[in-house]
Amino acid sequence: MTYQMDAAGALLATDLPFPKRSGKVRDVYDMGDRLLIVSTDRISAFDWILPVGIPGKGTLLTQMSEFWFGFLDFPNHFLSSQVPDELGSQLEVGPLQGRVMVVRKAQVVPFECVARGYLEGSGWQEYQANRVVCGIELPADLQHCSRLPQPIFTPATKAETGHDMNVGLPVLVQELGEELATRLRDCTLDLYSRAATHAAQRGIIIADTKFEFGLLADQLLLVDEALTPDSSRFWSADDYQPGRSQDSFDKQFVRQWLSQTDWDKNSPPPALPEKIVKRTKQKYQEAHDRLVS
Repeated sequence: MTYQMDAAGALLATDLPFPKRSGKVRDVYDMGDRLLIVSTDRISAFDWILPVGIPGKGTLLTQMSEFWFGFLDFPNHFLSSQVPDELGSQLEVGPLQGRVMVVRKAQVVPFECVARGYLEGSGWQEYQANRVVCGIELPADLQHCSRLPQPIFTPATKAETGHDMNVGLPVLVQELGEELATRLRDCTLDLYSRAATHAAQRGIIIADTKFEFGLLADQLLLVDEALTPDSSRFWSADDYQPGRSQDSFDKQFVRQWLSQTDWDKNSPPPALPEKIVKRTKQKYQEAHDRLVS
């Protein structure tokens, strides 16, 4: 049996002997006491999986997550980036190499934990409306992409379909209890601060990022991916200037291209031109090389 990819970077292995759940980018296989996470080359934007993938993207995401799990020295679910032996005896594993994470199972917290150090995306949209982001009052004179006086915690719901919705800390307190909600906030901001310091030394601004956490008994674990271009906004420090959109090393480049087309965001998206695919791959590669190498 072989494990192949289609044109969109989806990995095809319908007869793997494990239950499968597919997300926008990753395929997750339940191996009993562990999970097998396979990062595909799929790319999503505006809640759609695009019909063309970014070659090698899944490998870069896996390598970056593995780096951050080690660098941050925070309890996490990561066990190995090697294809499990039981799979090696059942299929040709070449396409899986470099894009696999074997992880511990955990009870995933049903919120995305977002840290923002700069004003962009949905945070900028909220701020324009009332100078508040997730219930946090901010100075009245901030511009698009301004650095915030201090990083803020802006959790969001985890929507299976459609947009995630920003919520405030009080919602987490109500749903999860004050102790866990406070731990999530404090850990999110600490992880963001340490990652941002490392990135700044490499000429990259981490404008914002999302973390996901899980519970294993009473231990809080960092799960899913960590600080990749799919889960973060990475900007070039050399070109940073508030008041405008920034040169980025993430999929914002793809979003901008799509926004310039006549796509209505309600019907299947257009295929990315080869030059956009190539440039996106270069941006992901540069983020990897600056942060991990």
